[in-house]
Formats: sequence, structure tokens, C-alpha cells
Amino acid sequence: MVLESDLRQLDESIAADPSAPRVVGVRAPGGYGKTALLTRWAQIYREAGVPVYDGRHELPARDAAVLVDDAHQLDDERLRALRGLAASGSAQLAVAYRPWPRRAALTDLVEAVTRVRPPVLLGPLSRAQIGERAGLLLGAKPSEDLVDLVGKQTGGVPRFVDRLVRAVSETADCSVPAAAVEGFRYEVENLEADVRRVLLATALGAGTDLLVSLLGLDLDALGDAMDGARASGLLDEYGVLLPIAQRALLALSPWERRLSLHQRLIEIQLARSGPLLPLVRPLLGAPVSGPLFASAFKTAGDEALAESPALAAQLFAAAVEAGEPALALAARRAEAAALSGDLDSGLRLADQAIAAEAAVDRAHGASVAAAVLAHRGLLGSSTELYRWAGEGSAVPFAALGLIGTGRLAEADELLSQPGSGGPPTLLAGAARQLAQGVRESVTGSATTALATLTRAAVLIEPLGRNVLLPDTPAALAALVAMHCGEFTVAEAVLRRAIDSGMGGAIAMRRHLLLRGWTAMLRGGFEAARSDLVAASGPMEPRDWLLATGLEIGLARRDSDLSALRTVWDRAREAIVRHPADLFALLPLGELAVAAGRLHDTSRLAPHLAQATELLGQLGNPPLWSTSLAWNRMHAAVLDEHPEDAARHAADLASLAPAHPYCAAVADAAQVWVKLLAGDVDPVETESAARALAAAGLVWDGARLAGQAAIRTPDRTAMVALLDCARIIQGRQQEPQPEAPLAGDNATTLSEREREVAELVVSGLTYKQIGEKLFISAKTVEYHVARMRQRLGSDTRSDLLNQLRGLLGPRPV
Repeated sequence: MVLESDLRQLDESIAADPSAPRVVGVRAPGGYGKTALLTRWAQIYREAGVPVYDGRHELPARDAAVLVDDAHQLDDERLRALRGLAASGSAQLAVAYRPWPRRAALTDLVEAVTRVRPPVLLGPLSRAQIGERAGLLLGAKPSEDLVDLVGKQTGGVPRFVDRLVRAVSETADCSVPAAAVEGFRYEVENLEADVRRVLLATALGAGTDLLVSLLGLDLDALGDAMDGARASGLLDEYGVLLPIAQRALLALSPWERRLSLHQRLIEIQLARSGPLLPLVRPLLGAPVSGPLFASAFKTAGDEALAESPALAAQLFAAAVEAGEPALALAARRAEAAALSGDLDSGLRLADQAIAAEAAVDRAHGASVAAAVLAHRGLLGSSTELYRWAGEGSAVPFAALGLIGTGRLAEADELLSQPGSGGPPTLLAGAARQLAQGVRESVTGSATTALATLTRAAVLIEPLGRNVLLPDTPAALAALVAMHCGEFTVAEAVLRRAIDSGMGGAIAMRRHLLLRGWTAMLRGGFEAARSDLVAASGPMEPRDWLLATGLEIGLARRDSDLSALRTVWDRAREAIVRHPADLFALLPLGELAVAAGRLHDTSRLAPHLAQATELLGQLGNPPLWSTSLAWNRMHAAVLDEHPEDAARHAADLASLAPAHPYCAAVADAAQVWVKLLAGDVDPVETESAARALAAAGLVWDGARLAGQAAIRTPDRTAMVALLDCARIIQGRQQEPQPEAPLAGDNATTLSEREREVAELVVSGLTYKQIGEKLFISAKTVEYHVARMRQRLGSDTRSDLLNQLRGLLGPRPV
């Protein structure tokens, strides 16, 4: 390939000595700039006074330049004459030609030319050259988006670059306009018949392996046709059809010709069980029908389901429109809709498959409906549908639902039935491990349960996005991990699930929300907010409850009473729409604490009673009972019911031997009960706070130490406990109230004063500010009094106005 610098040297050589003998060959497919190059040379010759001939008629005797374009179109006699001129040694000759067709006479001419010098091989424009060329055409620097569009669509073929840039400049948006496609009509209509058929078949999705069967050509004829396709300029340098050329071939070829090729391609692929998706996808929305197309759409839908459930749903719908019986595809359409996130359609189609006795795959339809209902928080109804389906993975999923709704004995009976797992597929194996892991979390070791669930997540990972589950192994492993303080394991398994797309779009939001919960419980509030934002959008009841609980938890840990009240209104609706089950205890517990803080516990009492009954039916498993009892203890503390707090602390004490996490929480609960009674033991409190932090509950540990510091009358103990709280939280040691730095004026706030001022302006009380900053309420009062004195504020409203001015605009 000749470089731009080489062409400039050739231009300069012609200009320096236009009468010198010179023979040059220029080879490139159509559209690469052969004509433009010869035109430039012709201008140089004419400006030097040298006559220019096109070589298509009589050749000049001497002292003239012969510049021949499209030599591949000349007849043999003219080509032989040009060969003689090239061999004379005295000619000023340039011959431009495409690499195909190559008749014998053209081959002889090219050989004569290349004996003199290697041919100029023109290639596509680089991205920078596309930008320069577009800038010249537009009279202004093109946008990056335009350069990207032009490069992707045209492959850098100069003629097509110019065509697309000019067409785009006449439209408002950066897309491929119809005028640019219409500009290809000349190229498409003037293609050789076999070349046109090859290119059109390629545009329809046919690979090289199909072309011989499709076109009825022998290998030599097909090779010639492919060479002609490359020479047309409509393929890129790797032999792939340019996107804009594909658009043009489909738009400018008669519908009947396209349909005939499509039909033949489909017949070939169906007969050989080859992939149909690339061929059938362009037919979506086209007016086609009949058994052939119905079968093709159905098969293509099955192919698409693994990677694009939404596309599969479209293809299955097209199969029905083309004549496929609706009931034959109801279950598959339901699965595709559910995996793409359209649960309403998934549930409706699944119900059709279940209700009609003549429907195919009724059991599959029941499994789809069961998975959708689980996502909607109706675990009991989901379980009954899985039991009815009674095949493959449906059996362990039914057992999972039975455990989640407190029916352990029924789950054991179901799992013990011979052949209950079905064929040993990845899905069936993962489902069985899922049920066994959750059962182990209720009846046995937390460590064993977590290991089993983590293995289930790894087992199902290769299935990726194309498996519809009532819940994912990653989600349940994370829940178990959070309930026993294994937050690092929870975060790791959720990260893998998010990266692999486990469970498809329908599970992604749940994984993000659970990762947010993991971050919040560990004290990573910004990471939790980030995941909450990433999961935002329309939610099913299960995810909505989880998201609402996360919002409640963040507001509570921020001591933001206003936000807490705002979210509480939504939380009351979320909890009504989601019956209590084993896997919803985490948000339920957080809502219980919020209810206590807002003195609205009566609204949550029925739901907490259901949860208590469920745990009782399961034998009060320590792993699942501990977190709820811990949260209920805090709810009682905030609602000023010390006797209830003591009762829940006693419940935690009975669970303590089961696991180190349970023991840490139980010890901390006992300290809280003592604090409520005014009994502050600094050593015991610090030990309990550090144990909580070691168990992963960093914020809870810091809060326990901070609250004890506020309640103790012992100054030395207060300082030690505040220091403990700051160390747990990862903060620097609290400095004593500091004076302004030298040179500060009266309106300068120290770092600590600015922290206090921001929280005062937010409307928090001194007590709430102290809890948030791990200082006493009296220290907060000292800071405020000092700021008021320095600012000369006589009233609270004046102080607030001045502080707002100093702090500047606050983020909303």
C-alpha cells in the first residue's frame, strides 16, 4: 500500500520533470480514489503544458501523458496497445484498474507496468484522514461522533466517506440518512449479476459456506464472484460487507429478489440444522408468513434466548404471526419476556400455557410463573407452582420455597423423593445445592451453608443471563453471609454475579441492592448509595422492599430524621405488598428500627408477628433469628421500651453459642440494656464495640461506644469511649475545641465547626449531631455557642442565616 508521503513524492516528481518517461500502475477497488489521483496528475501535466490523453482512443505519438482510468473495462485490443506503450521505455503512462476482472490482456499490461515500478496500492482512510476530509467538506471541524459514524459505516473508503459526510451535513442528527443510501444506487445496479447475488446474500446474513448451495455456482465461479465483490469496494479490507453497503443492498434491491434469497437460505439452514438468527432477524416486521418462516422464527428465537431474551420474545411473537400455534410457544414466550424484565407479559403467557390442557410445555410454563411470583414477593404461590410442575429444577426450587415459608418438614419430604432432581444438568445441580444450602442454614452450620451456596453460584455461572430463577445462588449466599457476618464473602459472590449477568436483567437489580446492603452494614455508605442509585427504576415488590429498607437504613445512619419520615411512607406500602418470608428478614428488621425511631411500631406489628411465627416453625434458627432480634432490640431502645429491649437481648443470649457473630451481637445487646439502665462499664462496652466491628458491623460498634460515652458521667471513660468509637470508624482522634488559626477573621470556621455548622443547618439536634460526630451533646453546644459569639448572633434564626452564608449552597 502506498503511503500519503509516497504519493506526494510522485506528485513532486511529475511537477519537477513532466516530460520524463514515467510508467505508473494504480490498483484499488472501486471508490478508493483512483479517479481523483489521475485527475490530480492530469492537472499537474496540463499546468506544465503537457497534453493529456485518456488512452481509450488513438494513442499520441510522443510528448504527451496518457492517464488511463478503469483499465479493467477496456477491450483486449486497447489493452495490448497500452502494453506496447508501457514497454516502449519512453512513455508517460499511468494506468488505474481494479483487482478484478483480470483478463489475460489486462494481466499482460499490469505485468509490463510493474516491471518499471511497483504499483500504487490505495487503501482506506485512517480515522485522522476521515476527520480531515470531513472538515474540508463541512468547512468546520467535525464532531467525534460524526467521525466515528463515518468510519464505522464506510470503512474509510474515500468515495463513501464523502457521500455520507455530505448527506449527514443536511440532517440534524448524527445518523445514516436515506440520501446517503440512495447514493449507492449506481454501484448496486451496475454490479455483475453473480457479484450482486453474492453481495445481497451476504447482506442477508449468509456466510461463505452457504453461498455455493444458495447460488448454484461451482467453486471457481464463486471465487470469481467473491473477487468481484471485493473489487466493488463494498467490502472492507478483511472481506466483510461495509455497514452502509449492507443498508444500500437491502434498501435498493427489489423485495421479491430479497425474499426469494431469504427463503432459499432458510431452507438450506433448516435442512442442515444451521444457525438461523443472522438470517431471520432482518425479517422482523416484514410481511412474511407460512410454515417455513414460522419455523425459522421459532428456531431463531431459541438461538437468541441465551444472549438476548428481548430479541427472542420478538422472534417468538413473529413466529405466531407467521402461523405457529400460539399455545405451542406460550411457555417459551413467557420465559423470554420474564428474562428480559417484562414480568407482566411473562406471567400472562405462562398462565395461558398452564391453563390450556392442549398447550405444549405446561410444566415449563408453571416454572416460569413460579419464578415471576417469587420476584413479586409471593413465595408461597411460587412454591405451589413449582410443586405442580414437578420436574427437573422445579422440585428443589419448590423445596427452597417451602423452607422460605417455614415448612421445613415438607421440604425434606420433597427432597427425599427418588429422582426429585431430574436429569443432572447444571441448572438442576445448582438448584439442588441451592435448596440444600438454605436447609443447612436453618438446621446446621452457617459455614457449611455458605460453602454450599457459594458452590451453587459457581456451578450456575456458565449459564449466565439465560436462566430464569426464583432467586439466584449468589443472592442467597450473600443473605446467609450477611446474617453471619461474612461480609467479604457476600461482596465477592455478588460482584461475580453482577459481572457474569447471572439470572439476566431480572436478577441484576437484586444483586446490586444486596451489595448495597453489604456496604451499608460494613459502614460504606457512599458505596451503598451508589448501588442504590444503580438499581433505581421500576421495581417488583421484593426488590422494592429491599431498596426501601436500604434507604431507611442509610437515612437512620445519617441521623436524617426528615429523610427517614419521607421513606417511611413508602416503606409502609412496600411491606404490605410483600408477605413475610425467610429471605425478607433483613429489610423487615431495618424497617422495625425505623418504626421504633418514629414511634410507629404498631404498623409493623403484624408483619413482625408473621416473621416470629415463621422462625418458630423453623425452630428459631440462630443464623436467621439473630439479625432480626438485634434490630428489634434497637427498635425497642428507640421507642423507649426497655423491657422489650431486655427481652430481645435475652433472645440473643440464647442464640450466642451458635456462631461467633451471634455471640458478638448478643454481648453488645446486653451492653445496650445496661446503658438504658444507666450502667456504663467502659471496659465491657469497648470490648463489645470492638467485637461488633470485628464481626463486620463497623457502624454499630462505633455507635455503641459513642452512645456509652454520652451516657457516662466519668470524664476519663467518656474520652476513652469516644476514642474507641473514632478508631472503629477510622477517624482521627477528636481534637479539643480549637481556636481559629492565626490570621483568621471572625467569619472563618474551623474544620470541626464547619462539620457542626452543616449539621445544625440540616436541622439536627445537639444529641443527633453528637451521635453522628462521636462527641457529646455538650461539646456540640460549646461549638455552637462559640460560633454565635464570634458571629455576633443574638438569635437562633440569625445564627442559621449567617451559617448558611458561610457554608454556601448545599447539595440537594
